[in-house]
Amino acid sequence: MHEADVWPDARTTPAAWGRRPWDPSIHDEHFYGRVLTQGSLGLGESYMDGQWDVDDLDGMLFRLIRVGAEAKVRGLGAAWDALRARLQNLQSESRSFEVGQRHYDLGNDLYRAMLGKRLVYSCGYWREAKDLDAAQEAKLDLVCRKLGLRAGMRVLDIGCGWGEALKFAAQNYGVRGVGVTVSREQAELARMLCEGLPIEIRLQDYRELDASDGGFDRIFSIGMFEHVGVRNYAKFFDVARRCLADDAPDGGLVLLHTIGNNESVAHTDPWIARYIFPNSMLPSAKQIATALEGRFVIEDWHNFGTDYDRTLQAWRANVERAWDTLPSRYDERFRRMWRFYLSASMASFRARAIQLWQLVLSPRGVPGGYVAPR
Repeated sequence: MHEADVWPDARTTPAAWGRRPWDPSIHDEHFYGRVLTQGSLGLGESYMDGQWDVDDLDGMLFRLIRVGAEAKVRGLGAAWDALRARLQNLQSESRSFEVGQRHYDLGNDLYRAMLGKRLVYSCGYWREAKDLDAAQEAKLDLVCRKLGLRAGMRVLDIGCGWGEALKFAAQNYGVRGVGVTVSREQAELARMLCEGLPIEIRLQDYRELDASDGGFDRIFSIGMFEHVGVRNYAKFFDVARRCLADDAPDGGLVLLHTIGNNESVAHTDPWIARYIFPNSMLPSAKQIATALEGRFVIEDWHNFGTDYDRTLQAWRANVERAWDTLPSRYDERFRRMWRFYLSASMASFRARAIQLWQLVLSPRGVPGGYVAPR
């Protein structure tokens, strides 16, 4: 990509600006002040308020990320969030259900429209897949193969969502399972989707899990670690360790599927925190490795972050097609908010600013070594 194609600079004349699909059209002059004083929060809110439009939203945001615009214009919101994260545990047990209530409980109708055949709200695996449904099934099967699931195994899903991963594992690998979520809407629908299978769905914080559950042969956590917070990483892995059965095959395995940050932070983007995922943060490789020290052996670390761009594109296409059929509570401002969320996310993955990692962990190392499926 030529530098002049990233963002206008001295080599592009003002007359040429606005002619490309990623050049914004500004409808309200207040836009400039909001962005300069509030950074990403002002950018997102001004889009929600209709102060600007652009044909290629993710293309524009991709170019902003590539030139490091966020670091240059942070706004007061980022400073306040950094201070709060320093002084408080934003992901404490008392706050754990907030993200369920504000995001995952928005409505199963919205997520059914967006996510496709399977209600899987995490990155698909597009290595051989041609569409979203195939990519999600490939991801679920990849998880099962990495864990070496076999009939009769007992499996724990930390952050089970709508139960699709456990459902897939029970139907295709013959396992029994327990899933926990902090979303009431997810839990209710997951119980319906898993009806007739040896699966228990609980509305429960992960910290409430312990060895009294009987011990599990395998554990996976798909797209939930982003809500744990760096202050709680050690606790999360301690919970996983104590939930593995002492006599589990190969000593037990844990699969962690999470979005990852290139740099260590203690809080998320101010706009994301306010409108999408309250109290969330993306872990860095350093933060994960530090928390794992003395707790687990890292058997495999797999990055397929570019697959998330493609997954998000499919989600956005699905939900845009479905807007006219959704209830009126999803009004125009919500629609623009959701479009900005999905577009900003795909831009971040496309720019390689964030990653998608799958880690396979064992408590003492797999005897003879671990061979990672792909």
